[in-house]
Amino acid sequence: MRVYVFEQQEERRKGLASELRSVGIEAQFVTAEFFQSGLGALRQPGQEIYSVFLGESEDVRDHIRAIRNAGCANPVIVLRNFRNAQDTSELLNLGADDVIVSPIRGTELLSRTNSIIRRLCGHAADSVVLGELTAYFDGRDPVVSGNRIKLSKREHSVFQHLALNSNKVISKDAIYDAVYGASIDQPFDKVIDVYICKLRKKFASASECGWQYIETVHGRGYKLSVPEPMSEAG
Repeated sequence: MRVYVFEQQEERRKGLASELRSVGIEAQFVTAEFFQSGLGALRQPGQEIYSVFLGESEDVRDHIRAIRNAGCANPVIVLRNFRNAQDTSELLNLGADDVIVSPIRGTELLSRTNSIIRRLCGHAADSVVLGELTAYFDGRDPVVSGNRIKLSKREHSVFQHLALNSNKVISKDAIYDAVYGASIDQPFDKVIDVYICKLRKKFASASECGWQYIETVHGRGYKLSVPEPMSEAG
């Protein structure tokens, strides 16, 4: 999972980066300029689920307004130093999705972020069932025909984006941006095809019906869906 983080104090940035890294969240720290000229990135395909974490600052309300006025529906979570019911109410009313008070724990932040993202994508539960496949939104590996499928970090990132958008066609570029974003360590452009191939092999080998679950929609992208014979039988 990738997130944008605005935190002005260097010591807090270090501690927050370590806490996020411990639960698999890759933080891209931004400056105040991001809210003036960088919000276009949040509207790019694949980045609509990127969360924004806002540390304590005098401009936190302006940053929330800027995000929402720019038409960005991305999850926004404010990280506060002290509990204040009135301020929390104002921040939520302005468009923040959640407010968390220090000490910030990575596990809680990950769970709250996942909860917001899955509802943003139209999922009320913590998982979605597609035939023999169960996809979880809380970091657990998927299960096919009762067997847990162990995924690498990148495989899981690709699969998670497909699962959040299950039964929808997602372009390869959107998947690429969701997984790699603005990373300076961007791989070759065929890497998504490689991960899709690996996922298909794992699902097909575990599935009793041999279904790969990831369909190629030529000229448009990929779709995670139930095999048509199973869909018709249901």
